[in-house]
Parts: sequence; structure tokens; C-alpha cells
Amino acid sequence: MISGAAASTESLNQAVRGLSEYLMIVLDDNSTSSIRHAPENDVVALDSNKTKPLTSFLEELRQLPVKNAVQSEVITESVDRGTMISVGDSDNKVGSLRVKRTEKWLAETTSHVNKLLSSTFPHLCVHPNRKVRLGVLASIQGLLRKCSYTLRDSRLMLLECLFVLVCDDSEDVSSEAQTFTEILVSSGQNQIEQDMSEVFSRLLEKLPRVVMADEESLALSHARKLLAVTYYGGPRLVADYLLVSPVAAARFLDVFALCLSQNSVFTGPLNQLAAKRPLKSGFMHSISEIKAITSNAHEEKSEFLGSQNWNKSRPYEHVKNEYELPNMPPWFVHVGSRKLYQALSGILRLVSLYIFTDSRSEGSYSVLIDILLGHFRNLTSELRTREHRNDSWQSWYKRTGSAHLVRRASTASCILNEMIYGLSDQASTSFNGMFRNKGIYVNSNGNENARIHLIDCIGSILHEYLSPEIWNIPLGFSDTLEQFGEDGDINLHVFNDNGMLHQVIIEGIGIFNICLGEEFSSSGFLHTSLYMLLENIICSNFEVRRASDSVLHVISATQNCPTVGHLVLANSDYVIDSICRQLRHLDLNPHVPNVLSAMLSFVGVADKILPLLEEPMHAVSMELEILGRHHHPNLTLPFLKAVAEIAKASKHEADKLPNQAESYKKDMNAKMSELNSGICMNAANMQEEELESIIFEFNDSKRYRRIVGSIAGSCLVSVTPLIASADPASCLTALDVIEDGIIVLSKVEEAYKHESETKEAIREIIESCSFYNLLDTLGADEDETVENRLLPAVNKIWPFLVSCFRSKNLVAIKKCCRTITTVVQICGGDFFSRRFHSDGAHFWKLLSTSPFQKKKPFSKEERTPLQLPYRKSWTEDSSSNPSEISNLKLQIAILEMISDLSKNKRSAPSLDPVFKKISGVVVGIACSGVKGLQGACENALVGLASVDPDLVWLLLADVYYSRKGNIPCPPSDEFPEIGEVLPIPSSSKEYLYVLYGGQSYGFDVDFNAVEIVYKKLCAEVFTSQTYK
Repeated sequence: MISGAAASTESLNQAVRGLSEYLMIVLDDNSTSSIRHAPENDVVALDSNKTKPLTSFLEELRQLPVKNAVQSEVITESVDRGTMISVGDSDNKVGSLRVKRTEKWLAETTSHVNKLLSSTFPHLCVHPNRKVRLGVLASIQGLLRKCSYTLRDSRLMLLECLFVLVCDDSEDVSSEAQTFTEILVSSGQNQIEQDMSEVFSRLLEKLPRVVMADEESLALSHARKLLAVTYYGGPRLVADYLLVSPVAAARFLDVFALCLSQNSVFTGPLNQLAAKRPLKSGFMHSISEIKAITSNAHEEKSEFLGSQNWNKSRPYEHVKNEYELPNMPPWFVHVGSRKLYQALSGILRLVSLYIFTDSRSEGSYSVLIDILLGHFRNLTSELRTREHRNDSWQSWYKRTGSAHLVRRASTASCILNEMIYGLSDQASTSFNGMFRNKGIYVNSNGNENARIHLIDCIGSILHEYLSPEIWNIPLGFSDTLEQFGEDGDINLHVFNDNGMLHQVIIEGIGIFNICLGEEFSSSGFLHTSLYMLLENIICSNFEVRRASDSVLHVISATQNCPTVGHLVLANSDYVIDSICRQLRHLDLNPHVPNVLSAMLSFVGVADKILPLLEEPMHAVSMELEILGRHHHPNLTLPFLKAVAEIAKASKHEADKLPNQAESYKKDMNAKMSELNSGICMNAANMQEEELESIIFEFNDSKRYRRIVGSIAGSCLVSVTPLIASADPASCLTALDVIEDGIIVLSKVEEAYKHESETKEAIREIIESCSFYNLLDTLGADEDETVENRLLPAVNKIWPFLVSCFRSKNLVAIKKCCRTITTVVQICGGDFFSRRFHSDGAHFWKLLSTSPFQKKKPFSKEERTPLQLPYRKSWTEDSSSNPSEISNLKLQIAILEMISDLSKNKRSAPSLDPVFKKISGVVVGIACSGVKGLQGACENALVGLASVDPDLVWLLLADVYYSRKGNIPCPPSDEFPEIGEVLPIPSSSKEYLYVLYGGQSYGFDVDFNAVEIVYKKLCAEVFTSQTYK
């Protein structure tokens, strides 16, 4: 019967319907009431059909005479009510069957029917064919209507099958089942309530065993049955079961903890253990958001973070689709499907909603919350004990039960999140969509006292969620174990468990935000949790990092912030206060520099909170000094990254300062011209209040400009000593800060020049209008010497740039070349001419040896540089030398620096004292024909020729004509022969480029290369400059 005749689903459907019709005729409650002697109140009469029952027709048929075809004899008997007769030929003993419908017969029949239905209907109600399920639903409706009391042993099973169909995936099946269930529940029969209570208890007791079995379909149908009976049972059913005693409530939570626990991962078949997990790769929505903001700002020239047009392109909708809250816990992917988890979580949400809103269960909701929070308190207590005993993480995890505490806390967090989400409007909406017919709806937001109680419950949960002990558990060897010097063997699944605990807690914070809405911020929960979310943006665990990023976007959308940057900006005072507080105790909070850099880079609000960064910048500067680096050597690079982000933010703001100052100056000059022309001589056109507001605005812009310059100066002072660091990462980061900081100071000084002119214009306006009392507010007695920051800062930076060239860090030297180019072009070449003359030898000596020839060792001082005792040694072994390609790239970088400096008129004077030296070195390399350096040498010679083309021509011609047979004659007798001007040298050491540039090693003259370079420069440079 399960498969149907010839596996036909239509025949199976008809068989189910035919069986139920037969049972309704034979075992109808009305026809069997006299046999079982049942009281009328026990018969559930749901059939509203008032027509003549079929049993009356059967009774009339029994009274008809039966004719014997063989003997042509009519036999008539009086048939009593309740007797079924089959007549045959008694003489031939064909058989005469008389079944008496007695109580014993009814008991045996119903027992057999119960076995038949129990073995078929539970499987048929989850049949893949929709028509079969519709047939089963019709059969259940008929049997419950007509045979409810007769088949009382099968009634619970029929109700369970009905509740499965209530949650059916097919809309027509579930809709019809829900309609019948509502009629059944609204009939007001006590027996129905008792049956639903018994079904609820029975299903709940079997739930863990079914979930942990290896049958996904049976587990899903079982969970859906429990979900449906919970929904239609209502608050009374749940309260009667849970509120009997605290033991009953704890037993209920234990059942779901067992179903949702990580221990259930190790149950079921092996193929579920190997289920695919989500990929540990992806992108951070905050980073994509910053890119979109940046492109939007460039296209529309928006001055504010995420302008109004950002609403059109914000990625929150994609976050909502990719990371929906509440989300299935990460370990449940090995247990069952998402549908199974949705059914289980739906039960928890309904129970939470019913208990919270039931007037009889006042205070019981807090009991449920406290039971679950007990797992967190146990974990926190154990972690504090470990810290008090100074136990290592390895010994703590080896202790019996320690790892289980983390898993229990994760499961408790999952249950808490679902229970709180059940009180949200979104959960009610989802239930209305699931149970499409209008059913039971409870609104938890209407009662103000209930809302206060909800906020108190969430507050107690967040208090345990944000416990610092929980967030100090390690997520990997590189996080905490190395910090405390622990090398022990800790299983990787322990770190995975810790990461899943953090992930579920972070998702819970997002769920609480969804549930409370704007009250999440007004209640103070946003301020207490925002910093923790920003901390986990840079977590080493990708799932935790992704959860934090997505929850931040969800909170931003709920709090009416277009981006996460706006959210942080609106709460920047709380975030900065937390950072400053933790910066004072770096031993306890070693992660704070990473948090600061992550907040400034990933979230992208550094430029908007720049005025608030003076205090953190002061603390960072202290940590980057010698003593700070000695106490916390592992935090040097994180602090440098934070300074780099602050420098970038300063650069972003400084780019706007000159234009703003120039625009303001033009406005003041226009007003001054109006006064000079007599237009504004009337006092009505220039009121004192108007002029006072102009002065206030001017002072504000001046104050902000000074803040930007002060922060940039602090950044430069902090990172300058680290330019000479042996750590490549620290050196490169410091050089980035140097470039940004110098650009900021140049912009600030440029804005100051416009500001000074504006100040004079305002002064003239004040004197013209006779408002002399406003002169004091203009800041006449301010010290203007502090505005000269650029050149003093460069003067302090230069020795460290030179020391960077003296190091063996080739990558840092290449970066230093670009930094020097930027600094010299900004400050001007005159300032650096003496410095290149005295320190340039450290630069040019790197060009004196071919990259394909082993260099001779330098002096003893250069081989063993001075190193402070606390500094970690990064020097390489003396036997290991850089590769040829590395030396080649370094020389290309130096040649590019020479080209850029010489081509720029502002920076070209810096090379005047060493111009002959540089020209000789570059010509020597160009004449050697080294393929990798040929293009860079030609560009450098083009730049040098733009300064002094005659010298470059002489150096090249000296080599070119020394071997050329056909030397051209002079154009007239007035000019001497080329041989007289450039006599042929007796040896290669007498070439002019050698005399000017010094002896080079490995760069032998390649006359083919000389000819190529000479002709190219003649065509591009020398010929075009002949008549200039």
C-alpha cells in the first residue's frame, strides 16, 4: 500500500481514500455508540452534515428478503440491529457467515485498524507526491470527524500526521490542513486539548532521539509536528507543561540543548560528518563599502562620508541576503538541514513568545533566561579560576569538562538568541507567513511593562555575553598562546569551538538589535557592544570576522545609518573613549592598536573623527618611543599601522584645506573691495554680528587646520626613528607615514599662507567699519612660529633616510627612493643641495657595482652596524647575499629617483653640487649595456640632460668618438676638431665619466650600447636643444 499498485501514486491515493471511506462507514461513532456504551459527551461531533446517515440505508438493505437461486426458496429472517448476515446454501455447505457486532469484535477490529494506520499513515504524510498527501489529509479529516471515539487509540497518531501536513511544503496541502486544525482547536472539546497536551509531551520526549538518528525526513517531520502542536496549543499548553516546576522548564531546555548541541555533530552516519562547510573565503562588506564611497565621492565630489546618493548603492541588501539573522549555528551543518533547524528554532521562538506574554507566567521568563545563562556563568567562573591559578591554556583544556563548558555556552547562546528573536515583529511576521490562515497572534510590543522586562532580560544576557574572560579565550596559536609563551599541543577543534562561541554571541548581538530597534541604542546596548564588534573585525577567525562585519551592517540599517562609517561616527566618542582607556593598559589589552587601525581603515571614518584622535595619537607616540618599543616590542607594527591610517586621514583632510582657505580669502577680498568702493559704507550692509560670525568661522577653520597639522607632525615624530628599523615591515610602514605626513604639512602651510592674507583682509574690514573690539577675537597675539613645521620636520627626518640607505634592506631602500623623491619635490631642491653633497655618497655607491658582480665588503662599521641591546636582530647571515635581480631592481629605483628629481624644476637644484658625479655614474652604467638597466639609464640621462645637456653630451661623446673611425668634420674653421676637444684616452680609466663619476666595478664599456644611447639622446634631447 505504501508504494501503490505498480508504484502508481494515483492508485495509492485512491487506496488511502477508499480505506478511510470504508472505515468511516463501518466504524462510525454514531453506529458504534450502542456497542461501546459511550456517553454522548465523549463523542466529538465535528460533522455538520445533517443528511440521513449511510447506516440507515444499510439497515434497510438488511431487512430485504434474500432469494436462494438453487432451491428457489426465499429465506427471511429478522435481523437485529447491529448484525451483518451473509446467506449461502446450507445443504451444499457453501458457507453461511454471520458476524455479530459485539464489543469484543469492535475492540479487536479497532486494534487491527490501529496497527494498519500506525504503520502506514506516518510514512504517507511525508510522501513525495502531493496528491498522496492530499489523500492522507482527507482521510485524517474524515476519520477524526466520524471515528474519533471509536478509533481513540489511533487519534493521537492521526493528530500527529495532521500536524505534519500543517507545515507541508505544498501550499494547498498546508492551507487545507491548517483550516481543519483551526476548526478542530476551536471546537472547544476538552478531549482535543488533552490530546494535544499528550502529543506535545510525547513528541518532546522523542525529539532528541529522532534528531540524532540518521533519518533526515523523519527528524524534519517530527520537528514540524512539534512546531504545529505548539502553535495551535497556544500559551496555555506551553505554560501547563513548562510552569509546573523549574525542573520541567530545565528539562525542556535540556531537550533542545541536546538537539542543538555540538555533541550531536558526532551522531548519525559518516557521510553527514563529511558534509561540506561554508568556504573560509569571501570579502568584507565594509571594504567594498569604502570603495563604493570613494568612487562615489570622486564622481560626485561629495565632501561627506557616504553622501545622500549612497543610499542607492549601499550593500546592506546583499548583506541581508548573504548573512541572514538569526543564522543557523555553524556546527549544525553537520547535524541536519536548514529546514530542520528552522523547525526547531520555530518551536523555541513560539515557546518564548507564549511564556513572555502569558499573564499567568509572570517572572517565569526570567527563570528560563537564568537557566541558560548559568552555562555562561560556569564558563566565566572556570576561566577566572584558571587566571587566578596562572594555569596555561593547555592544562586548562586538558582538564575534564573544560572544553564541554565552551560547547554548552555556545548551545545556550544559540537558544537564547532564538528565544529573544521570537519576541520580535519579524518572528511574528514569519509565523503568519508559515501558518497562512489567520490563527493565533500575540503582540509583545504593546505592553510597556513587557517592553521594559524584555530590555532587562537582554541587558542581563549582554552582561554575560560581553564578559572579558570569554573574549580572552584563544582562537589560534598565533593569537594568545605565543603571547604567553605556550607551545603546547592543543587540538585544533578547541580553537574551532572557541571561534563558534564568539560567532554565535556576535550574531546574538545583531538579533537583540533587530528585536529592540532604536531602543537598542537608547538603552545603552549599542555603546557597550560597538567596540567589541570593531575589535572582531580584525579577528584571525574568518567566520568571526565575517559575522562582526555583517552584524555591524545590520545595526547600521536598524539605527538609520547608511553605512557602518556613519554608525561609528555617530558613536565615535564612546569608541575613542574605549580606545584611550585601553591604551593606558596595553599589558591587558594588547589588541587595541589593531582595533584602532581596523576602525580607521575598514570602517573608513578616520577623516571625520580626526579632531578626536589627538589623545590616542599622543598615547601611540609614547608607545613608539624607545621605552615603549622596549616594553611592548610586539606592538610596534600594529601601532605603526594605526599611525599610517591616521596619516592617511590627515592627508584626506589636508587636500581640502588650501582650496577652502583660498575660497575664503577671495570672499574677504571681495568684501574689502566693496568697502573700498563705498558700497558697504552703510552700517546696515555690514553689521557687527555678521562680521563676528565671519571671524568665528575663520577661527574655526584655523583651529581645524592646526589640528590637522599637529596630528601630522605627531605622526612624523613617532615614526621617524623607525625608518632605520631592521624590520622591513616597520620600515616600509614608517616611510608611508613620512610621505603622507610631509604632504599634509605642505598643504597646511599652503593653507596658512592664504589664511594670513585672509586675516589681513578681515583686519582691514574691522578697521574700516570701526569694530575695534573684534580685533581681540582675531588672534592678534598668537605665536606664528609654530606654523613653520615642514622644513624643521624634514631636517630631522633626513638622517634617518640616509641610514635607511646604509642598511641591507633592499626593499626598504627602494621605497626610500620614492619617499626622497616626494619629499624633495615638495620642499624644493635648494634645501637639499648641501645634504646631497654631504650624504649623497651613500646613495651613489649603490650604483657603482654591477648587480652581476659580487660587491666588495665595505668598512667594518658598515658590516656590523650598531644595534641597541633590546632590538631584535633582523640582519642576515654574512654568507647570504641578495640575488642579482634584487640588486638590479634597487639600481633601477635609484635611477628613477635621479630621473624624477632632475626633470622637476623645483627639485632639480638639489643635484647641483653632485651633478658631475651623478652624470658620470649614470653614463658609465648606460655605456655598459646591462639590459635590465638600459631603460632606466636612458630616462635618467634625459632628465640630467634637461638640466645640463652639454655635460651629458660630452660624457657620451667622449666614449662614442673614442672608437669611431669616421669622425665628422667641424661645420667651420672656427670650431676645433673633435679630437682636440675630446682627445682619445689611453685607457678606459681616462674616460671623462670615470673621472667625474669614479671607478665602477663590473660595468665594462659596450660600444654597441654606447652608440644606441648616444643616437637616441641626440634625436630626443640634443638636437631639439641646439637652437634654444
